Amino acid sequence: MTHAVSTWVSTPTPRVSHHFGFLRRLLETRLAGAGLVISAIVVLCALAAPLLAPYDPNEQDYLALRDPPSAAHVLGTDDIGRDVLSRIIFGSRVSLEVGLFAVAIAIAVGVSLGLVAGYAGGLADDVIMRIVDAVQAFPNLVLALAITAALGPSIANAMIAIGFVGTPGIARLTRGQTLSVREREFVAAARVCGATPLVIMRLHIWPNVTAPIVVQATLLMGTAIVTEAALSFLGVGVQPPTPSWGAMLRTGSQYLEVAPWIGMASGAAIFLTVLAFNFVGDGLRRALDPRLASRRRQ
Repeated sequence: MTHAVSTWVSTPTPRVSHHFGFLRRLLETRLAGAGLVISAIVVLCALAAPLLAPYDPNEQDYLALRDPPSAAHVLGTDDIGRDVLSRIIFGSRVSLEVGLFAVAIAIAVGVSLGLVAGYAGGLADDVIMRIVDAVQAFPNLVLALAITAALGPSIANAMIAIGFVGTPGIARLTRGQTLSVREREFVAAARVCGATPLVIMRLHIWPNVTAPIVVQATLLMGTAIVTEAALSFLGVGVQPPTPSWGAMLRTGSQYLEVAPWIGMASGAAIFLTVLAFNFVGDGLRRALDPRLASRRRQ
């Protein structure tokens, strides 16, 4: 009895070993590991911005206008004397907030539409996918710009616009995955047992289509950050004095010859953050795709 208990305690549960195996496969790609590190740094800056920022991001020092990087201001100051490093750190909050909420909107709406279109088929599929095709026909930035301009420039409206723009891709992906799953034996068995379409989609189809959607959501996070920066650069996104990487890039573009550090710092922050999420998304794709995993083992 004692031996059986000790054996049970020392043996990891399948769920735990599965999680460790997934993390191991994810970290096998060096770029994915680098992406996780950079993403963790950005998240840490967003969560602990008041502790990490050396200055108030909106504090103006008119004696230090466009000062170059120095010991007092590591990344220099902007055109009205605000510390660039502090605004970069606080700007990570805006980028992650907009990205997370926009991706959440895209997943909530896109997954719902894709599940219904893929499982129901027929007229419902035709109507939903034609609407999705019509939305996807517009360039993403132009459509987001039009929605934000119509609703008014603000963080909340930027989230709605970016989430709406990202919905068609999630909907099409979910529909494609649903079409490949709905004819499998376990779905047919659930249908024979009297399960309703809503129960089948929620309990049997959705858990089996999550892997590619998680990968797409990670990649969409980087796209959302770039789109938010573009909207702020154009003046219809985050409004001053709230720190935003896109708004800082717009300011920096006016002083490239005399104070290039203003634009370079925000541009580097956007580039590294988006690149990190793309690396993580690629690592997730490799870790969740059994065909790629078996190819690595060979």
